[in-house]
Amino acid sequence: MKVDLLIHSASQLLTCAAPEGPLSGANQGAIGLIEDGAIAIDAGRITHVGPTTDVRPTVDARVEMDASGYAVLPGFVDAHTHAVFAGHRADEFEQRVAGATYQDIMAAGGGIMSTVRATRQAKLRELVMQSHKRLNAMLTHGTTTAEVKSGYGLTLETELKMLAAISALNTDHPVELIPTFLGAHAIPDEYRDRADDFIDEVVDEMLPRVAVADALLPPFADIEASGYQPVAVFVDVFCDVGAFNLEQSRRVLERAQELGLEIKIHTDEFESLGGAALAAELGAVSADHLAVTPREEIERMAEAGVVGVLLPGTTFGLGSDHYADARTMVEVGLPVALGTDLNPGPCWCVSMPFMITLATRYMKMTLAEAVVAATINAAYASGVGDEVGSLETGKAGDLVVLEWSDYRHLAYRFGENPVATVIKEGTIHEVLDGVA
Repeated sequence: MKVDLLIHSASQLLTCAAPEGPLSGANQGAIGLIEDGAIAIDAGRITHVGPTTDVRPTVDARVEMDASGYAVLPGFVDAHTHAVFAGHRADEFEQRVAGATYQDIMAAGGGIMSTVRATRQAKLRELVMQSHKRLNAMLTHGTTTAEVKSGYGLTLETELKMLAAISALNTDHPVELIPTFLGAHAIPDEYRDRADDFIDEVVDEMLPRVAVADALLPPFADIEASGYQPVAVFVDVFCDVGAFNLEQSRRVLERAQELGLEIKIHTDEFESLGGAALAAELGAVSADHLAVTPREEIERMAEAGVVGVLLPGTTFGLGSDHYADARTMVEVGLPVALGTDLNPGPCWCVSMPFMITLATRYMKMTLAEAVVAATINAAYASGVGDEVGSLETGKAGDLVVLEWSDYRHLAYRFGENPVATVIKEGTIHEVLDGVA
């Protein structure tokens, strides 16, 4: 069979295969390791996976890559990012180092609202250009697919501008982006002490426009002139102290479902308000953060088929030691995924390998469990588990070649980029060490 690309003789090939849904419980660490492995890709899709002795004689490749001495695994899927934004908050980092808490900074008008002000002022083109650089860094560290949220606009116009920026990036950058509308990310300054009124605007004005954005051009010149449609796949809400309460969050998510949109929830980052139980009740695709989620709500999510997206980089960035209880989640059968939570506040980090490192050090996950969490489970948490996240025939040819022959170096070594080559849909986009 004629194919475009053959990668052969990999010291280790991790398939992370999961054709029936996310991996959980005893299967959370099922990486599907093949020694001396090979994978063939044609027209961007995987055609063969297996031992080199089985695959290589059956294909005639236009390009061959000898991966001897290297480990190969699926491209990383970042299940939770805020990668589109303007500006930075280095001053707030300095405040946190000096002892200010996340809530202290928010109460003083900083935090999310600081980025909201910068993002509102940025033109669409500027927003795209700043975010494009971050996507380059993500790709270099092995991320081939990422969920990306709006939420730094908090007005209809700016939220649509953010979604249009995600759409623009999706047309000209190799990293595939899954757009999420997070209009209820924070209470904007103009609605201070009137959170219910802001939720009215999200539910009555913003959500209907997001749901029909494909068919209805927004009446905002900057967006309309760009030609990029502000579409969303998911709707999210921040249910936590300092953000939105349980009933406000329910209103957003139920309205999103009425409009035919899939739902997610930010919850239990600082205090448990019942958001994880709400995710289970409503059948959310994922519940994210979960740093303080009670065991009974973890069990309810597991029963409901919710994926738990854990963000150890945020805990690390805040200087906290309260990491999500991944061991309990695995034990009760909740599928665990990982994300960077890339954002301009406590976690400006593009590296999924570093999230794997943190997961093994501080959330007591095995390395195999963390790899699954960063690939196939993250893909299912992002609604694309049928397309990416594992090396299986018919799926997109997205993979990373590590600098090392043993995948365990992913967590054993840290503070350096472990990725030698990144391949997205069969095309080599980054070669750091001359693998060819």
